[in-house]
Amino acid sequence: MKQTKKKNQDRRARRSFTPEFKADAVRLVKGGKTVAQVAVELDLTETALREWVRRAEADAGERQDVLTTEERQELSRLRRENKQLRQEREILKAAATFFAKENA
Repeated sequence: MKQTKKKNQDRRARRSFTPEFKADAVRLVKGGKTVAQVAVELDLTETALREWVRRAEADAGERQDVLTTEERQELSRLRRENKQLRQEREILKAAATFFAKENA
């Protein structure tokens, strides 16, 4: 039990960063500094910074193995729309069943 508490205490609160901050961090990496150096300087995790660099490269057309920001936004929108349509379909199925039983 103590280990779990210790682990949770060591965790840092989730932070959010502006697009400008992310772009500046990526520029530092592109400028020749290592991901580790920039992460330490800006108090970031290397994982987050690497992801920002990958996304910036995808947005610039330098990478094809990662979704661009625009593609990620569209995918998110389509998933929300798909979820809503599924819910609407379930409601219509329930209503059809209800009215079929009522008329029988």
